[in-house]
Amino acid sequence: MTKVYPNVAPTTTNKKQKLFNLKPANNALDVDHAVVLTVWKKSLLFNCHGFTVYDGRGNLVFRVDNYMATSGNNGEIVLMDAAGKPLLTIRRKRLSLGDNWLVYEGETTTNPRFLVKKHVNILNTKCLAHVSPASGSNKNVVYEIEGSYAQRCCAVYDEKKRRVAEIKQKESVGGVAFGVDVFRLIVGPEMGTSMAMAMVILLDQMFGSTRRFST
Repeated sequence: MTKVYPNVAPTTTNKKQKLFNLKPANNALDVDHAVVLTVWKKSLLFNCHGFTVYDGRGNLVFRVDNYMATSGNNGEIVLMDAAGKPLLTIRRKRLSLGDNWLVYEGETTTNPRFLVKKHVNILNTKCLAHVSPASGSNKNVVYEIEGSYAQRCCAVYDEKKRRVAEIKQKESVGGVAFGVDVFRLIVGPEMGTSMAMAMVILLDQMFGSTRRFST
């Protein structure tokens, strides 16, 4: 079986990025200091839907395992480290219009860190979602996601309009495409890798073509 974890150096410019009109090169990701992860849309556990995330050496970094048979999780998705420790919990925001989600630390159910809203605007189709603080007086957007998740070509920008993370299709050394279930997540030094992976999970919930996790 072809290895799915990173094995070639990432680049920040390709034809798909130009096609989806992502911001120009002066907002390029700091590749020299970026963390390159490979995301596999597959759970380590049988009969589960989730994600398995590896670093460049093939070490397990993150995992998401959601039993489809479990009906009591209230739309909850837990991002764990390699040992199974919960890092972030993602919950759909109840009683809200639109596709809105809350991101919590660990397994807590109070004081969410971020509110993530699906962007719906026919005049701006390249914007996918906005991330803002979930509490406090500051409601400014701290991250904006642009591109096409279906094509695995996305960029995350911070409040200073810097490109801080990218989602890109991955190819093996021999040039054989893995398809959309295996892709790269490239995270710059300005952003935490767990938060970047949380955005991948949320994009899959908002724009994924397959069945969502149990809600």
